[in-house]
Amino acid sequence: MEEVIQVKKGSRPPWVGLAAAVWVQVAAGTAYTFPLYSHSLKSVLGYSQQQLTMLGVANDIGENFGLVAGFVSSRFAPWVVLSAGVACCLFGFGVLWFAVALSLTGLPFWLLWIALCVGTNSSAWLITGVLVTNMKNFPVSRGTVAGILKGYVGLSASVFTGLYTGALGSSSTNLLLFLAVGLPAICAAMMYFVRPCTPSLRENSSERGYFLFTQISSVVLGLYLVGFTILNSYVTLSHGVASVLFGVMLLFLLSPLAIPIKMTLFRDNAAASEPLPEPARSEALAESTRSEPLLGEPLPESDGLDMSEEEMLLAEGEGAISRKKRRPRRGEDFELRQALVKADFWLLFAAFFIGVGSGVTALNNLAQIGAAAGVEDPTILLCLFSFGNFLGRLGGGAVSEHYVRKTMLPRPFWMACTQAIMIAAYVLYALGHKSTLYPTTATLGICYGVQTSVMVPTVSELFGLKRFGTLFNFMLLGNPLGALLFSGLLAGYLYDEEAAKQHPAGSSGTTCLGPSCFKLTFNILALLCSLGTALSMILTMRIRPVYQMLYAGGSFRVPRASGALH
Repeated sequence: MEEVIQVKKGSRPPWVGLAAAVWVQVAAGTAYTFPLYSHSLKSVLGYSQQQLTMLGVANDIGENFGLVAGFVSSRFAPWVVLSAGVACCLFGFGVLWFAVALSLTGLPFWLLWIALCVGTNSSAWLITGVLVTNMKNFPVSRGTVAGILKGYVGLSASVFTGLYTGALGSSSTNLLLFLAVGLPAICAAMMYFVRPCTPSLRENSSERGYFLFTQISSVVLGLYLVGFTILNSYVTLSHGVASVLFGVMLLFLLSPLAIPIKMTLFRDNAAASEPLPEPARSEALAESTRSEPLLGEPLPESDGLDMSEEEMLLAEGEGAISRKKRRPRRGEDFELRQALVKADFWLLFAAFFIGVGSGVTALNNLAQIGAAAGVEDPTILLCLFSFGNFLGRLGGGAVSEHYVRKTMLPRPFWMACTQAIMIAAYVLYALGHKSTLYPTTATLGICYGVQTSVMVPTVSELFGLKRFGTLFNFMLLGNPLGALLFSGLLAGYLYDEEAAKQHPAGSSGTTCLGPSCFKLTFNILALLCSLGTALSMILTMRIRPVYQMLYAGGSFRVPRASGALH
């Protein structure tokens, strides 16, 4: 059974846990480090480009396979989930480090493939552990919390790049050693602070200020990382200067700790002295034992069930009524098997699959897209997409949270809006103009980031927090599935076909130049996003009554339990 911390409104443990979760989320971005050491795997171990591509597949599979982590998170304490992530990191990257550091060319390829898959699978465990815990610790701010935590994952690519060029001296061997030993040590140190807490049953006005501070500090960190990346691409920085810049980055990562420190030094006496009502406290503890914290006052029961307990027992004895557990309704707790038969679940999955699948296709082919348009160095394009992805994750969570409370607007509406913008972005990509490439890439990154930060809280609102880890990890399978279908099969095949037309028979050239390289690919993706926009709007209209029920009072309300009388 999970440890439950009894807290009052404004208590520090949830905020300490959120600050620790930021570091764990950054550590969970191990899959983004593959381009930093893949060249060493190829040169030191003598792998071919095809073998390196297969290792890239292992990298993607490991990162996105989180169903087991979701299952474990719903039944065990967060430290168990995080410990599994630490073990995966230690074993997976440990094997890779041994292979590169000792030049073990005799190791079978399948062993390295499995090791990389296990190593990057640590991110699924780490993300699930902290995301599930913090969604339960801040249940009335689900969108904001999801946006912040997923945003830091988006920044991790730039953080690891700064670490690689700064403290590690651009050494692949040092990076693999850090991934095998340093990251597990950091996550083990943070593990104690990521704990389930009984949430406040009322909204605390100071929480909005705390969340705003965290969001602003993360945006400043993102801007700093963009500047660092652009500077490093134009100027050769000495090891000392790069190390100093990396140290400044670490200070930004520590900024969320300012919240619990402020709460310690400047206590809010009014909030601290206001205890929870006794009935609410007992209800919260009862809900916590079911891994579902109480999120607000329960909705009133229907008039048909308004009878005393004695009357119900008498009616049961006479056979007039019987107690039967009914199927859950939207907004209540679902098991995975129950969610799989719901149309809303598959509408959300399809919309998310199209949004992230098409977006990751652009990301995976960004270097080739730039080369086709005449951009030799894709560094700035990657930086713009990464920062846009971060802003989309952060902003998508915050904006959807604001409107869901103010107007009860379902979150998938924002998936529809951003996928409509993605249609225009793909049309511009298909035209292949260099002048529009940079703003289009940044815009596409924002829209891509919104998909994840909207999907995560939507799953928890429609299908509950009890099996949230399993449900949202199932949704995340749309990412690698989309990458396989849209990037690996569609874009890769059409690109090779166009490249073959540009090179004479028997030539070894494989590079494609000009707008024709991706024209058909992005026209198809634009049509798919038209379908995704329509599906998102259909889902929005279908679940509007659910959001009106859940947010009728301006904040989250708990639907009644799924037990019923028949």
